[in-house]
Amino acid sequence: MEFGIVGLGRMGGNMARRLARKGAQIALYNRSFDVTQSLAEETGHLACDSLQALVDALATPRIVWLMLPAGDATEATLQALRPILAPGDLIVDGGNSFYKDVQRRTAWLAERQIEFSDAGVSGGVWGLENGYCLMFGASEAAAARLRPYMEKLAPASDRGWLHCGSVGSGHFVKMVHNGIEYGMMQSLAEGFALMKNKPGFELNLGEIAELWRHGSVVQSWLLDLSADFLAQDQTLENILPYVGDSGEGRWTALEAIEQGIPAPVMTLSLMMRFASQGKSDYANKMLAKMRQGFGGHEVKEG
Repeated sequence: MEFGIVGLGRMGGNMARRLARKGAQIALYNRSFDVTQSLAEETGHLACDSLQALVDALATPRIVWLMLPAGDATEATLQALRPILAPGDLIVDGGNSFYKDVQRRTAWLAERQIEFSDAGVSGGVWGLENGYCLMFGASEAAAARLRPYMEKLAPASDRGWLHCGSVGSGHFVKMVHNGIEYGMMQSLAEGFALMKNKPGFELNLGEIAELWRHGSVVQSWLLDLSADFLAQDQTLENILPYVGDSGEGRWTALEAIEQGIPAPVMTLSLMMRFASQGKSDYANKMLAKMRQGFGGHEVKEG
């Protein structure tokens, strides 16, 4: 075998499962060997208890696909892999790394004649059944080596994957993809909030979401997911109004500033996530006190 996956969380583990369903046998490594062993027993893949064991198990030239969190985890693993891989081996970063980090790592790995590819992966927990959307940057030679695996991981061999361009382009495209996702999610959330709070009509949000799924201009996978949970619970009373952000939205906003390209929807949707995290609380307290100061308006105290 020539292919191994490092990092068997929700995405990496399901990618390994999908490859098994498509007849591929690969090597697996996860920081927790219990996870590795369990998945290997389930899929028939090879369990490795260290990065060195994974490298030793792969025939050369090797392909090592990382499915790790961006930042320190990916950086540390690349530091560990660099001295134990051979010229001609290929590392794929399938996490959500910043594209400029990808470009820096490409040059650093090239010093040892190790190839690098960046693969943006979309599909979430549904990728196992439906296939993943894969956008990757690589040299032409590396792209050709990766193609058989892309065809297995994607929804079909002829769609759902794209060699976007040189190394770094995959994560750049995925970054913009996630910025668009932020904006789409925000607009749907605002629209349903307007309908929920409209008195007099007693609107059924679950029925409206289901209606819009069929023939509407706003039909989408995000709307499908919204229809599913709104059919069960329209009030969402037990859900805290906290929305996390994992980095890609920030990078997209910064890229827009760097290029001087207006991207107000994506940028504002990121700001709204910050607001949901309580980061506007002090500013709102300031506003309340200023309003009290010039107009004598009441300030609510907790």
